[in-house]
Amino acid sequence: MPKVAYFRVTPERQQILLKGLVLSICCVLAFCVRLFSVLRFESVIHEFDPYFNYRTTKFLTEEGFYSFHNWFDDAAWYPLGRIIGGTIYPGLMVTAATIYKFLHFINIPIDIRNMCVFLAPLFSSLTTIVTYLLTKELSNSSAGLLAAAFIAVVPGYISRSVAGSYDNEGIAIFCMLLTYYFWIKSVKSGNVFWSVLCSIAYFYMVSSWGGYVFLINLIPIHVLFCIITGRFSHRIYVAYTTVYCVGTILSMQISFVGFQPVQTSEHMGALGVFGLCQIVSFVAFLRKKLSAANFAILWQTMLYLIGGVVIAAVLVLTVSGKIAPWTGRFYSLLDPSYAKNNIPIIASVSEHQPTTWSSFYFDLHMLVFMFPVGLYVCFKDINDHNMFIILYGVTSMYFAAVMVRLMLVLAPVMCILGAIGTNHVLTSYMKNLDSVQVVKEKKGPKGSKVDNTYPAKNEVVADQTYPLKNVVAIGVVLGLTLFLGLFATHSIWVTAEAYSSPSIVLSARSGDGGRIIFDDFREAYYWLRQNTPEDAKIMSWWDYGYQITAMANRTIIVDNNTWNNTHISRVGQAMASTEEHAYEIMRELDVDYVLVIFGGMTGYSSDDINKFLWMVRIGGSTDRGAHIKETDYYTPTGEFRVDSEGSPTLQNCMMYKMCYYRFGQVYTEQNQPTGYDRVRNAEIGNKDFELDVLDEAYTTEHWIVRIYKVKDLDNRGNPRT
Repeated sequence: MPKVAYFRVTPERQQILLKGLVLSICCVLAFCVRLFSVLRFESVIHEFDPYFNYRTTKFLTEEGFYSFHNWFDDAAWYPLGRIIGGTIYPGLMVTAATIYKFLHFINIPIDIRNMCVFLAPLFSSLTTIVTYLLTKELSNSSAGLLAAAFIAVVPGYISRSVAGSYDNEGIAIFCMLLTYYFWIKSVKSGNVFWSVLCSIAYFYMVSSWGGYVFLINLIPIHVLFCIITGRFSHRIYVAYTTVYCVGTILSMQISFVGFQPVQTSEHMGALGVFGLCQIVSFVAFLRKKLSAANFAILWQTMLYLIGGVVIAAVLVLTVSGKIAPWTGRFYSLLDPSYAKNNIPIIASVSEHQPTTWSSFYFDLHMLVFMFPVGLYVCFKDINDHNMFIILYGVTSMYFAAVMVRLMLVLAPVMCILGAIGTNHVLTSYMKNLDSVQVVKEKKGPKGSKVDNTYPAKNEVVADQTYPLKNVVAIGVVLGLTLFLGLFATHSIWVTAEAYSSPSIVLSARSGDGGRIIFDDFREAYYWLRQNTPEDAKIMSWWDYGYQITAMANRTIIVDNNTWNNTHISRVGQAMASTEEHAYEIMRELDVDYVLVIFGGMTGYSSDDINKFLWMVRIGGSTDRGAHIKETDYYTPTGEFRVDSEGSPTLQNCMMYKMCYYRFGQVYTEQNQPTGYDRVRNAEIGNKDFELDVLDEAYTTEHWIVRIYKVKDLDNRGNPRT
């Protein structure tokens, strides 16, 4: 009998089983919903940066960590090269390589490319579990399950975690939420064990993504607000002191980070709060030991002395260069116009642009409306951990509005606060659906009848403070259920249509609704790999550098790392100059082939003509590009046009000629003349020209990628033009 009782499913065990089942479904959903790109296309790496990550991961699995850490890549940034181990966050590569080695150890063969493709969906499932645990610590398990369901399908997170999106953010969000979970556990318990786990999770975050700077500033802000509001306690002191000391030491083991945690302005806030914690704790200790009068005198003296010393030390270290100033990307978060006015290379990146209101609704849907409700619930029951999630929500909302890329940081807290708000609303109104009012009649004094209303055992009592409350509750519950259904539908549609198309394989709809595939990128890279010398140097705009090195296995002049603005500026100057001047730059850089992206034939809008003004701005941002003026490429009325009214400077630059060479002989649409650009919706102005310093080497099937060979010098040393 005792054994039978042990296996009996009690109500408590039923709840645990049901919660586990729901959470498992959320994990499976999080993985499966990110596979649209694999089902529609194939197992392929997406975008641009993931190709570098794939290439380095493959090198790591083949050559080992020591060779990977000391790898000097001479195929990038010719002739400068790049030290890989000291210029990347290795967490993504090490994670993929570790899982790959483990699977092979247990005799599960998998190709390293497939490992990279499916890593982000795998970690999305783990993120779902961590989101549940974090929300459960902040509220309850019901809100945790809602948060897990939200983050499994929210488009703002899916955009960076679909299959094939092998980028740092694929595991960084998991690391960030895991750090936050351990931080909340540390704050609630004051236990060093949880604090050390928080430090280890923070180390994993630092090794994975440069966005760790947001994390190491958010936690100190939380501690600072606890100090200001009088909530600072021994628990918080133990938690933050341990996390800062252990986490900082661990983070400095990453070569790319090094001594930045104690030398750069982005980390000084965390150091300052650490010092403030010591002062506050010491003051609290003295308050217990001294009389009120003696404490006041000592406190005043310490305040002026320590404050003066700290300010003087910071000024001296800053002026002497020991503390590095804020980076351009950090300034652009505080002032959105800073990058546009001072650093065009940063402003040219689409994901660094401010976020539109439509993007918030597109990526978050109903969470935009439930987010304030969750904030209200947390404010209503304010405590140490609720204060943290409030600060996380408010700060991430601001940064996501400034830079569209940081929508990724906002999405998890939107799911958490949205779940808390949704759970609060449903809990408040659901009780009125199951309520029962029991009326008993009993005898009063002198035989009178008295109505006595009271609930039976285990029945929910409805609040009858105003009429039709049950009807209102039904309306609210049905309305919220409808919104939840629309959220799920919207999320799946956005995932399938907007975030599951790899940039390297394009698709469009034909007139009969069928799908047309444009595989020009891989076609061009395969041609380069098979038809050019192994030591050929390829010049293109920096967007395509990672793909060329990974797929064509050829040396490139610049790539997506964008660490050397001067080198990129020289490429921009070549693209924006006349053939004669461009030839001099290409000979200087030892260029063999030039690759450009052109969308005028197919209507592909992300081509080099649409990016050309950024090449002009970046090319003219250095001393050697002073002759390049952006105004020269506009019409007298200030328009950027490619037709006959376009600027002569534009029509005679190398980029224009490489894109439109022989295009003036081609019909692209019915009832339109030859040379009609389907992106700019205009007939090009310069049709009849020949190239003097370049030979057309290869043009892909749909004209999206065009490759030109740089002509050799004349035997007698005469100029080419």
